[in-house]
Amino acid sequence: MTPASVYGEFANDRFVRMLADQTQQLQAQVGDAFARAAPLCIVGGGTKTFLGRSTKGEPLDITTHRGIVHYQPTELVITARAGTPLSEIEAVLDEHQQILAFEPPHFGGGATLGGTIACGLSGPRRAYAGAARDFVLGTTLINGRGEVLHFGGEVMKNVAGYDVSRLMSGAMGTLGVMLEVSLKVLPRPSHELTLAQVSTATAAIAQMNQWAGRPLPVSATCFVDGVLYVRLSGAASAVASAHRQLGGEIVDDAADFWARVREQRHRFFAEATVLWRVSVPPATPSLALAGDCLLEWGAALRWLNTAADAATVRKLAEQAGGHASVWRGDASNEPFHPLSPALLVVQQRVKQAFDPKGIFNRGRMYAEL
Repeated sequence: MTPASVYGEFANDRFVRMLADQTQQLQAQVGDAFARAAPLCIVGGGTKTFLGRSTKGEPLDITTHRGIVHYQPTELVITARAGTPLSEIEAVLDEHQQILAFEPPHFGGGATLGGTIACGLSGPRRAYAGAARDFVLGTTLINGRGEVLHFGGEVMKNVAGYDVSRLMSGAMGTLGVMLEVSLKVLPRPSHELTLAQVSTATAAIAQMNQWAGRPLPVSATCFVDGVLYVRLSGAASAVASAHRQLGGEIVDDAADFWARVREQRHRFFAEATVLWRVSVPPATPSLALAGDCLLEWGAALRWLNTAADAATVRKLAEQAGGHASVWRGDASNEPFHPLSPALLVVQQRVKQAFDPKGIFNRGRMYAEL
């Protein structure tokens, strides 16, 4: 089934009935698990299973629950089933010169829309265009009781009151099984240019923060291996003007460079033995830790390859007003930054409301959830 055959005016009755049957099958499996208080492990493309804690439970496969339900390019909104491959969605958008503005990483060919939103991951454009959750307009999901719930819609004015749709972004499947997601999309920039200049980490942090305070068409920044990269996106005149102001050498293989950073195929990630993901205010000076670093998002996101113990890394992150997560390589520590007692109570109450018997991805984020 080609992408063009499953959305807009092409969504025929047979396709709609098939999706309804798939929804009922998923509901039945969730309802049975609820009755038995049996844990379920939501299974998609399997490209992000390395994130978070390992979970055990009966598999709930959503990969067959796929297809683009609605897409009208003039509306800048696309609605698709959670099991739809991310590559399929991006291919359809590309036909109309449109993009997912949060530039999501795939981490493998099997990446699905549901897994992307559930993990809440965004790529190099995130600091300048917005995070994955910022583009979620609506969701349809199955809660822990087996009920189908609808939140939000396909236009911004429908997002009122408690924005439950965006709550699903980053929940890692612990609150429910996403069936459909509606996303706002954006036109592809007509021109892009990446510049590079030699720098130190300290100078790069200062430079990125300075750029953030100026009306420049910056769409991505990265500091690695002693070089500061900046991507400019927009109208040709705006990009040319910014180039004259910023200077630097033009990067010929820019698309490949940003793809390697986004998909973590860059040398830095390949060589990292223990990889930390640290989020701090962008003006924070370099953390006093031995090891290599890669900075993104205007220096707000810092990837660290360090042998420092978890307590030290997290203490420094907290002192800077941020948090730190183990991304890869240290199974002896909890992957996510510990929650304060008050925040843990809030999380547990939200979990209880959506999944009263705790059947979905039990313990994926925290042991208490």
